[in-house]
Amino acid sequence: MHPKHKAYVGAAAAALLIAGGPAAAAAAHTADAARTAPAAAASARADVDAAGAAAAALKKYPGVVSSVDRDGAVWHVDVIGKNGKHAELTVDTRSGKVFTENADDDSDDDGQNKALAAAKVTAQQAMKAAVAAHSGQVRSVEWDDDDDNGSRYWNVEVQSGDKTTNVHVDAASGKATVSTSDSDDDGGN
Repeated sequence: MHPKHKAYVGAAAAALLIAGGPAAAAAAHTADAARTAPAAAASARADVDAAGAAAAALKKYPGVVSSVDRDGAVWHVDVIGKNGKHAELTVDTRSGKVFTENADDDSDDDGQNKALAAAKVTAQQAMKAAVAAHSGQVRSVEWDDDDDNGSRYWNVEVQSGDKTTNVHVDAASGKATVSTSDSDDDGGN
């Protein structure tokens, strides 16, 4: 750029600021901020994670979480209520709103609800232990009461990038064991 051209551009900019004064500069800044605010708010909004979905479900339906599973824009959360009833809830991933899909008197013929209620490690604690053992985002957590050998644990799926890893968390000790077989994400979650 030619030196005289720089001088003309600089003088024109200075004249514009002097003519408009500080108010014009402030108005320009405010207009710029107004244009970027919605974009910043949209990017700051975070989806409800698995732990948030479990907490929201328990707030609406107090009890013990038996499973959490993400399906598109909702979390499916199963809760065994303090009254022994089973509730299937959905939690919107954007708003955190909880909806009851089904609540019934779930007959506990096999004793799983009692074992779940007696577990020292909750679903929420299992999620934390799983993420500590294998970093990523929890995609699902499910109570598993293996009748064959009497073991009780939480099966937690942790997604990191395109990989989903199964982590088993012992319901008594909280010890997390990462499964030796990772699987590619099937895209359904």
